Amino acid sequence: MANRILPFITLVFFSTLFSMVIGDDGVAISKQYPLVVSTWPFKEAVRAAWRAVDGGHSAVDAVVEGCSACEELRCDGTVGPGGSPDENGETTIDALIMNGVTMEVGAVAAMRFVKDGIRAAKLVMQHTKHTLLVGEKASAFAISMGLPGPSNLSSSDSIRKWSKWKENNCQPNFWKDVVPLDSCGPYHAKASMDVKEGGCSTRNLMGVAEPRSSLVGPHNHDTISMAVIDKMGHVAVGTSTNGATYKIPGRVGDGPIAGSSAYADTDVGACGATGDGDIMMRFLPWYCNEYQSFYFLNDEVILGKPSLKVFSHHLTTHTFRVPLHRLNSG
Repeated sequence: MANRILPFITLVFFSTLFSMVIGDDGVAISKQYPLVVSTWPFKEAVRAAWRAVDGGHSAVDAVVEGCSACEELRCDGTVGPGGSPDENGETTIDALIMNGVTMEVGAVAAMRFVKDGIRAAKLVMQHTKHTLLVGEKASAFAISMGLPGPSNLSSSDSIRKWSKWKENNCQPNFWKDVVPLDSCGPYHAKASMDVKEGGCSTRNLMGVAEPRSSLVGPHNHDTISMAVIDKMGHVAVGTSTNGATYKIPGRVGDGPIAGSSAYADTDVGACGATGDGDIMMRFLPWYCNEYQSFYFLNDEVILGKPSLKVFSHHLTTHTFRVPLHRLNSG
């Protein structure tokens, strides 16, 4: 049982690193709109969103400004271009935006050659009847709509990180139950039952989840997840990330998946997440109110009793709880 619990305690720990900026004048937080909430210590992103929403812009526009600032700053190397190389050394972008008034969603995933993930996601929401565009077709769409590109999203830092990983025989990685041709692949699936010296190889026959290695940390996986309430009381959320470091090319995490990374409904509230996206997507922890970790209600940011119950009762089933900080009018 201990082997099942430990990896997910780590994930909950990473999920608790929320950032807050109290107004530049240092005044105490009040209960009035507008309000900005963001994961991690991405203070400049929060300030950018605050300037927009405090200036009268919509929650959607403020989310775009905040996440875009994080992309430009390459927050922690995990947002925007120049970070989190995949197995081929390439950086790709995932992003999402959701309007809590109209319930519209726009997202891009595994987007190459275009650095402006959140702006591309907004264009999907505004100018198509789709929710999610992926890969090079997402890039072509974004460029056709006026975003800069194509451009190389790698940086000297990401290439250096990738080169060291290659020198370390491509360890750690996200493969399982495979046989590599050499230390860095290509990989081939193991037979379902290997016969060795007259016996069977050791297999996970009990259906118990095997512990994940230490692939997820504060500098190799993260997403900015931002929620904003504007002066009209309208809610929006957005996310942006360059995904898990050394991911298998083509992998998409929770970032661009509505209900997994973030969700917004002006009549109910908003929520956001960060952690191991491959696990989070299995349970869509934010989609159902029972699992909602935080939400806006009656001018308050509330850590709901349901989430506390879920956190204490379902820790071994990968539930995420996210304490948060905020910037609002004062």
